[in-house]
Amino acid sequence: MGVHEDASSVILPDSELGTSAPSLRFSKTCLKNVFSVILLFIYLLLMAVAVFLVYQTISDFREKLKHPVMSVSYKEVSLYDAPGIAFYPGKAQLLSCKHHYYDHIPPLVNPGQQGKIECSTWRINYTDPFTNQTMKYALVVQGPRDVKKKELVFLQFHLNETDQDFSAIDYLLFSSFQEFINSPEKAEFMKDCESSYSSWKFSGGFRTWVKMSLVKTKEEDGSETVEFKQETSVVNYIDQRTKPRSDQLFFVVFEWKDPFIQTVQDIITANPWNMIALLCGIFLALFKAADFAKLSVKWMIKIRKRHLKRRSQAMNHIS
Repeated sequence: MGVHEDASSVILPDSELGTSAPSLRFSKTCLKNVFSVILLFIYLLLMAVAVFLVYQTISDFREKLKHPVMSVSYKEVSLYDAPGIAFYPGKAQLLSCKHHYYDHIPPLVNPGQQGKIECSTWRINYTDPFTNQTMKYALVVQGPRDVKKKELVFLQFHLNETDQDFSAIDYLLFSSFQEFINSPEKAEFMKDCESSYSSWKFSGGFRTWVKMSLVKTKEEDGSETVEFKQETSVVNYIDQRTKPRSDQLFFVVFEWKDPFIQTVQDIITANPWNMIALLCGIFLALFKAADFAKLSVKWMIKIRKRHLKRRSQAMNHIS
């Protein structure tokens, strides 16, 4: 009886140790599996984020291609190409025209009387480009060039009588007076100018001071369009002639506002090389994540097989 009790007392601790060791190994393996699953889900999430970044990068690149950004630059010049100023005086007559400098206009001498015309002028008739029926008469005058010396052109018109309630003279600006002189078809040239440029007015009984600025716009096909911007100030003319008159006097001044030519063009901010570099980085991260996920799955399968093998061995040992 004593021998049997000792034998049982020796066997019981071995059986307890045999069951506790596999239990401890099982808990460690379970924790490793859980940790591996968590890592796998994290990397799957990172892969999803990378795929979204790829989609977003391509979408942004396509959007920038469709919507270029406007770029504005300024070029300083000392001499402009003299613009052409086309007047449509109607019944009004040009009395005087002269170039002055440094914003100085001397006092008027015999206003309303024929004076000196010291400007390059050209008179031309052409058909209206919008109706192709009525004839139009234009007086083309060479505009100022020297912006550093503040060159200006001062013109005086006279209208003897009018049947209208309001008196005004139309004019338009085009980019180059020399191009007009060199053109063999001046009538067609003026028709194109009237179709392309806006026209303005200046009223009688005032001195209208026009300050011009030039804006060049580069189109997508490489062509270039020219537009004039104007700032106009109007000063009332005080008629000091002795006899009361029913005629109307027009005074107008043209001058460059500043020596800067504004250039506007559309630029595409999307850089294909930046997009390619970003996509390469994202795809590299995708491949690394996929490789890690593959290794993690293999490792989990290996751990699972090892755990099943040990469990089978433990069961056989218990049996």
